[in-house]
Amino acid sequence: MNTFLAAFVIILLAVTAMAIGVIFGRSAIKGSCGGLNQVGLSGSCGGACSIQEKEECEARKRAQQQN
Repeated sequence: MNTFLAAFVIILLAVTAMAIGVIFGRSAIKGSCGGLNQVGLSGSCGGACSIQEKEECEARKRAQQQN
């Protein structure tokens, strides 16, 4: 029972910390642009990437298709 309570308190603290971050206007957690595509695996360039990052991703995809 002590282990359950300790785990519950830790999770509650983590959720509270995230809520405080949202309240103070900190930006949301975002995935990386390119992700697995950076290491040669298939990935996606969608999501929270900036326009410049999307353009760079498209250029990398074109370069990979030409090779």
